[in-house]
Amino acid sequence: MKNKIAIAITGASGSLYAKLLLDKLMELKNQYLQLAIVISNNAKKIWETELGNKQYAEYAASYFDKFDFNAPFASGSAQYNIMIVVPCSMGTLGRMASGVSDDLITRAADVILKERRKLILVVRETPYNLIHIKNMETLTLAGAVICPATPSFYSQPKTIEDAALTVVHRIIDIAGLDLNSFRWGNDA
Repeated sequence: MKNKIAIAITGASGSLYAKLLLDKLMELKNQYLQLAIVISNNAKKIWETELGNKQYAEYAASYFDKFDFNAPFASGSAQYNIMIVVPCSMGTLGRMASGVSDDLITRAADVILKERRKLILVVRETPYNLIHIKNMETLTLAGAVICPATPSFYSQPKTIEDAALTVVHRIIDIAGLDLNSFRWGNDA
């Protein structure tokens, strides 16, 4: 079965991560059957502020309103097997950890967890307080993967985009998609 991927973009800072992930997924479209995007109104404002455009609406994907509970990935029967929340605000993380499904993003995360599928949460906050840490622990114990938006530097990135791509490549690896990227210990 090919992958069905839901991307949720919340109102945390870090729109560059979402943009670069979506750009990469466009290159990898032979590895998934469906790509769905849900983006909050705050996320749209943050994207426009940080990136200076509205490109979030231009990807070859199905778009869903944050409160559209008829979206296919709001049910386990649609068999979406990967959900990536990038960036993931601490408010969204807290609602997920508490089991509050008050919008499509938190409902879809609940579905992914109950179906034992891949939920990748790209948290973008610093520093963490104890509530954040406990919420991350709760979600990790429930099966989610916390992937902080923390770039690596051993590939010697030259630009902000290169540094952000180190996180995006890690997200894609965690999702189980094939990607040719820097690998520690390889000469390439």
